[in-house]
Amino acid sequence: MDARSWLGLQPTHNPTRWFLPVVNGICTGHRFLFGGAGLGAAISALEGTTGRPVVWATAQYLNYAKAGSVLDIDVVVAVEGRSMTQARATGHVGGTEILTVNAALGERDFAADAVWAEMPDVPGPQDSPERHYNSDITDSISQRLDVRVAAAPGGGDFSAPADLGPGRVAVWVRIGDLLEPSSASLAVLGDYVPMGIGLCLQQPAMSNSLDNTMRVQHPIATEWYLIDIAIDGVHNGVGHGTEHIWSADGSLLATASQSAVVRSRPGDKFPPPPRLSKSP
Repeated sequence: MDARSWLGLQPTHNPTRWFLPVVNGICTGHRFLFGGAGLGAAISALEGTTGRPVVWATAQYLNYAKAGSVLDIDVVVAVEGRSMTQARATGHVGGTEILTVNAALGERDFAADAVWAEMPDVPGPQDSPERHYNSDITDSISQRLDVRVAAAPGGGDFSAPADLGPGRVAVWVRIGDLLEPSSASLAVLGDYVPMGIGLCLQQPAMSNSLDNTMRVQHPIATEWYLIDIAIDGVHNGVGHGTEHIWSADGSLLATASQSAVVRSRPGDKFPPPPRLSKSP
């Protein structure tokens, strides 16, 4: 199954307009559209309209699309060159804008092909515990993703088998029936910085993405993806982080960066935050 079918994105008679029924299977446990699914749908719409693959896309999340609604996605091609296209997509429910995505699409022939980032050495998915969820919802996007926590500071709440140090989290993810690699499928995996923030704080926290920027290196087929998350910091209720997405054989597929609003869960009491750096 390709990402467009997995997400449920539909074309219209207008080649620049698409629509996405917001069903439970692409929603969070709070019953609103998962940010990675929204970005993935916008990327798929951009690629479908332009006929070129996304190499960079950034989303600003403006509002929530609730389960049961329909997200209309309109594509505008700003500049179309011989090999690269600059375009944007806006997703809205009725008169409410939900997300705005700017992107560059295309590809060029070039002899050099190099990667300098390094995949972390962590236990495989078979040796990593499953991620636990606070929600009792059983028909959200979480049930379509098999997530195993390979590394977390101090082991985290998941008793992760590895510790890469403060601010680092690594999880294995399998997307089940989404088998065809694409920029859109990688976008679904590019929304794990909020989870990393909670694990790195080592205290109860929930986060909502403000944005997501995807840079696509090379989508290839792999059963398991390793998401290597680095949280840069949290201040004034906002956290920032980046992630590298790797195939199981060590190929770099994409990078992503996000900022997220951080808050305590209802009923949780926050202990003093852990000391993440040494004083000079």
